[in-house]
Amino acid sequence: MAQTTKVLVIGATGHVGGQVVSQLADTGVEIRALARTPAAAALPAGVEVVPGDLTAPETLAPALDGVDAVYLTWPNLPGEAAKSVIEVIAERARRIVLLSSAAVRDDVAEQDNPIGRVHALIEQPILDSGLEWTFLRPYGFATNTLEWAPQIRAGNVVRGAYGAAASTLLHEADIAAVAVLALTTDEHIGARYILSGPTSLSRAEQVATIGAALGRPLTWEEISPARARAQMDWLPAEFVDFVLDGLAELVESPGLPTSTIQDVTGAPARSFAQWAADHAADFS
Repeated sequence: MAQTTKVLVIGATGHVGGQVVSQLADTGVEIRALARTPAAAALPAGVEVVPGDLTAPETLAPALDGVDAVYLTWPNLPGEAAKSVIEVIAERARRIVLLSSAAVRDDVAEQDNPIGRVHALIEQPILDSGLEWTFLRPYGFATNTLEWAPQIRAGNVVRGAYGAAASTLLHEADIAAVAVLALTTDEHIGARYILSGPTSLSRAEQVATIGAALGRPLTWEEISPARARAQMDWLPAEFVDFVLDGLAELVESPGLPTSTIQDVTGAPARSFAQWAADHAADFS
């Protein structure tokens, strides 16, 4: 198949997209990043930053000139808007790697949860497009624990609901490592990769792990789901109940790790302790 020589990264200023840019730099491919305001995008030297807006798909055409492959993190936009964006990409590029979600189910005609529904709406036009594609479907992101940063800066207690909920949080560098291989090599075309961290930790254990990285003891204080709901303004309202219900399920049935990171990259998935060490400054 044709060699990938230029990649457009959509979402380059995000946690995963930033790691995709960083790791692509080691492959020798040309990197172009899409930004609504290029002057405000703090990206490494050597990355070509170009203007474009997913809400105006026609603005993407110049950004796609000469591009072989596209990495896409879909922003907080309706999933229905993806169809016209994918059409523009498919006219000009050969391959796409999408950061999707493990909430998408392939065994149902209609998705039974709001997060899966949004991501399925993005996946479907890709399936219909004729593009070479890879879907990355992660479970929980370790970066979601950054919601605790204000509490941790203010003291040594983190208050939340379902402290016993155990999940396999992913380091964004591991997601990016899979993305880069899918962008630059051919053996991942048509794959739907379910991604997880290496071990399942409760939320209380996650807080303690962050404390260890900071060198001070942090403790978990349980609060009611209703009180937690009022504090979750970082999520779209329609996702809040789904997330809380999912946490309740993880108390009874902890998340199980997959071996996908190891299988695809040849290296074990990074631990949450490693992530906490890498992000200690974000909590200080």
